Amino acid sequence: MPPARMITKQSPDEEKNVSIAKEYMRIAYSPSENKGRKSVEHLCADDAWFWAPTTFPGVKSPQDYAESHSHVMASIADLHIVCYDQVFAKDGHVLLRYTAEGSHCGEPHNGIEKTGNKAKWSAAAIFEVEDGKVKSFTKDWDKLHMWK
Repeated sequence: MPPARMITKQSPDEEKNVSIAKEYMRIAYSPSENKGRKSVEHLCADDAWFWAPTTFPGVKSPQDYAESHSHVMASIADLHIVCYDQVFAKDGHVLLRYTAEGSHCGEPHNGIEKTGNKAKWSAAAIFEVEDGKVKSFTKDWDKLHMWK
């Protein structure tokens, strides 16, 4: 598990919710473990929803995100989370602000052959966890920074 730089004290229930969110992220960001929707279904409520219209338009659930992200990772085969910059939870909500990096070292992406170009970026994953399952996942990704 990547290290966390800042984490607030959590109740036992909030710690469980953080663990569920981190487990989802661990699988979703693993080029070897993320095989699409089925990889995270055990962590998600059947009616879970996902929101990140500017970066993943058309993706409606955390399960769909894992599916979409598995295709991205085929191109960015060394993609990984470097660290969790901030981790906190309150009641059923969890925020994971993280830094990730990777390079275009795998399959072609949108018709572009691998370039070897590297990128590093930060994003926030905001989860709602209910009854031990991911109920919602909102992703806020600062894509502009990675192109600098």
